[in-house]
Amino acid sequence: MIANTRLVLRLYLQPAAAMSDILDRASLLFASSLVLVVSWALGISFYLPLLILAAVYVPGVLVLSSIAGSGIAFHRDYAPMLTCTASAWTAASLPLLVFAWFQPRLLVAAISAAFVYFLVLMFFAVRMVFGTGNGTALAMVSLSWIPLVGAYFLWNPLHYLLGWVASPFFLFYIFYFLRGELGDLGAGLRRGQTFRRNLEAATLNPHDGEAQYQLGLVYQQRRQLTEAMRRFHNAITADPSLTDAHFQMGRIARQQGRLKDALTHFQIVVTQDERHSRSEVLREVGALYLTARQFEDARSQLSEYVEHRPYDPEGLFYLGQALEGMGNTKEARETYARADEAARVTPQYFRRAAARWGRLARRQTRRLAD
Repeated sequence: MIANTRLVLRLYLQPAAAMSDILDRASLLFASSLVLVVSWALGISFYLPLLILAAVYVPGVLVLSSIAGSGIAFHRDYAPMLTCTASAWTAASLPLLVFAWFQPRLLVAAISAAFVYFLVLMFFAVRMVFGTGNGTALAMVSLSWIPLVGAYFLWNPLHYLLGWVASPFFLFYIFYFLRGELGDLGAGLRRGQTFRRNLEAATLNPHDGEAQYQLGLVYQQRRQLTEAMRRFHNAITADPSLTDAHFQMGRIARQQGRLKDALTHFQIVVTQDERHSRSEVLREVGALYLTARQFEDARSQLSEYVEHRPYDPEGLFYLGQALEGMGNTKEARETYARADEAARVTPQYFRRAAARWGRLARRQTRRLAD
């Protein structure tokens, strides 16, 4: 209980790191209980905020994420998103207790500030849970009020329905007959936390570079690039032949604009294993040349890569950019269309990673068509 409370309080000082730790360590039951306690202390219906978050807001965010092309899976993402959302609501609402008890005249202004702060925390939650970029996370949070507006216009029947759902008889019915399905909703959070604990335990062995590498991938997916780089560096220190770690460090360096460092890592990858990850190093070197606006060199590398991986939407998108930079508008448009199609037919387990490139390819296709 103390550890979970500290995670919520840490949101005030280090929201990004706290959200990451909430995903790894927090309890959904404890986060939900905090919402109930704070709701009761504020003098509002103690169950209503939690029901709105669980039945309206979080499903709405998941739908927005799906529309944005983040490749969400409801059973996998619902419990992590609800845990982060409940923690964010609690952190945003706790200061209201002070105003409600000591400065009630300022309560309306405090509620507005609390809502804005809640959205700020949700920005970090969305970025951590779905691994989206800053722009996509900001857009999703900016639109997350839409489900609440829908709930407002349907408030009378919704309030009746939520009150019925919260009745002891119905809660017992849900628990007794649907406990298996409800357990599945929390499985995504439990699996992720168990995996993370096992990795942390494995890193106690200084010679286990693979565990450090896997933790680096977790941080990289959550956009915590500094910590990801530290983990990849630890992996290489433990095992210099771990080509995957050099590859990911090169990708991060390229994204951060450190082109010389990126090229150094990619050269090590080629030296250690020219066929690394089905020639993905060619894609990354091509993207590096794109950043340097060396479009012909980029096209050469990416064309070779696409020959080996004709259905990789990321590689096709980069190739479209190279062709566009060279002035080959028709070929670029056709390549963007191929990237979009490749993203649509990607297997489900790669859908989240591929969705971004399909979305970018559609945007470029529309721009070139104008």
